[in-house]
Amino acid sequence: MSVLAAMADYGGCAREWVHMAAQHRLARPVDHLAAVLTFRDGTRSRVFRETVAVGATTAEPVLLVIAFRLAFLDDLEPLHAGFRRECLIHTALFAGFPGFRSKLWLDDAETRIYRGVYQWDGEKDAATYAARMVGLLAPFSNRGTAEFHLVPGLRRANFLHDPDLTTGDEQDAWWRLAHPVPRF
Repeated sequence: MSVLAAMADYGGCAREWVHMAAQHRLARPVDHLAAVLTFRDGTRSRVFRETVAVGATTAEPVLLVIAFRLAFLDDLEPLHAGFRRECLIHTALFAGFPGFRSKLWLDDAETRIYRGVYQWDGEKDAATYAARMVGLLAPFSNRGTAEFHLVPGLRRANFLHDPDLTTGDEQDAWWRLAHPVPRF
């Protein structure tokens, strides 16, 4: 994919985000804050933010999980604390993409890996966004940590309540949950 195509996608996303924000079609619920998700690779991530497209319906659900570890933050907690606060401005990089429905923002205090667990509508739209975002994150991330996984037909709520709905091997352990999340 070309740089110009990526710039056009992000430009369209930002324009739509402006409309969504102006029309109050984005919300930041607090119900799930501080919930801890345990993944099959043994890591645990805490929800530090949620973003939801208000009133959007989902006809073709797709679960999307993105992970990355930002190289320049190292293991310095003050830098990670700052990133968790400032990354709110990154909402303009995803919320306006076609098909966005919700995102759980996760961080892992031990590994310093960040994850996004998204609900998307439409596999093609989810795949386009995921490829764009991982492409954007990869140059700033530790080698091999920027990755994504799509599960067409799976709703985020079902993923969180019943981890056995997903299948995979050890290579998939980074995105698959080990236990249901009780607060969801």
